Amino acid sequence: MNKIDCAKKKILSVISGSEVEEDLRHAENTLEWLLKIQPDADQALQISALGHDIERAITERKVRRSDFDDYDEFKKVHAENSSKILREILCEYQISETIIDETCRLVTVHEVGGEIRSNLLKDVDSISYFDVNLPLYFEREGWEESKRRCVWGYQRLSKKMRSLVLKITYENPLLGRLVRESVQEAETQSTIQ
Repeated sequence: MNKIDCAKKKILSVISGSEVEEDLRHAENTLEWLLKIQPDADQALQISALGHDIERAITERKVRRSDFDDYDEFKKVHAENSSKILREILCEYQISETIIDETCRLVTVHEVGGEIRSNLLKDVDSISYFDVNLPLYFEREGWEESKRRCVWGYQRLSKKMRSLVLKITYENPLLGRLVRESVQEAETQSTIQ
């Protein structure tokens, strides 16, 4: 096994220790979406897709939503913290500095994007939320919080990727309704702004 594969395995091992049930599946699914959309994605993008939320799996380093009044500020600090943790892991496996720097740059901006590569990471992260996170998030947080999170997640998707969200199906019919209402609200907010 090469160094990059070993680092990816370590990242997944860390994430598997998360208290949040869907974190490991979300990491794997984000990578799956990346490779569906861009099959030739380089190692920095692949590692970013796997590890973008790694900080949530380390209780003593986890950023708490309750510590922030502003959701976007919380997401910014979360991304920066995940980037720092990934840098430590990638350095431990002596991954090239070029890959480390690009991976960490991508993870630092994965919540907001800003250019082609970080926008792609932001998109696959959002699509994966709708694909695998939403059912368990809804169970934990209920309708209102899940709707707020869906509106936020849909609005951050590029227009090109929004149609993918509408193709996702759920066992629980309430989730389909939640997504449709969230999309309608997000679209309405976009036209008002």
